[in-house]
Amino acid sequence: MTIQRMDNVGVVVDDLDAAVAFFLELGLELEGEAAVGGRSVDRLVGLDGVRVDMAMVRTPDGHGRLELTKFHTPPAVSAGSDAPVNTLGIRRIMFAVDDIEDVVARLRTHGAELIGEVVRYEDSYRLCYVRGPEGILVALAEQLG
Repeated sequence: MTIQRMDNVGVVVDDLDAAVAFFLELGLELEGEAAVGGRSVDRLVGLDGVRVDMAMVRTPDGHGRLELTKFHTPPAVSAGSDAPVNTLGIRRIMFAVDDIEDVVARLRTHGAELIGEVVRYEDSYRLCYVRGPEGILVALAEQLG
C-alpha cells in the first residue's frame, strides 16, 4: 500500500476566527490551535520568514480534518474569493448533513451565501453549494430516504 489515509485538507484564510466559527457552526469540532514558524517551516513550504496561526477542525466522526491557516508573514496571496465553481484547482469541500435547510440557515448567520439553489438529485440527495468566509466553497448533501 502506498498511502494510509488522507490526513487533512489545508485552507489558507485571512480571518482565522471567522473561518473557525463558520466550520464550528457547520458542526466540525476544534481539535487544536497553534502558532507556527521557523527555519524548518520555511524549508518545508519553500518560503522565507513564515509565521502562521493555524487551527485544526475535524468532522464529528474524526475521519475528516481541515487545517485552517492564517499567514502573517509572508502575506497570503489571493486567487479571488468569488471564483466560480468551474475554476481550476481544488474548488469545494463536501459535507453530509442531516437537515440541509437548517445548516444553510445557520451558515448564513456567518455570512455564507447560497450559490444557485438547493436541488434534489434523483431520489438520492438534496444538494447545494454555499460560499463561506474567504470565498470557501462548501457543498452540502442531505441523503433522502
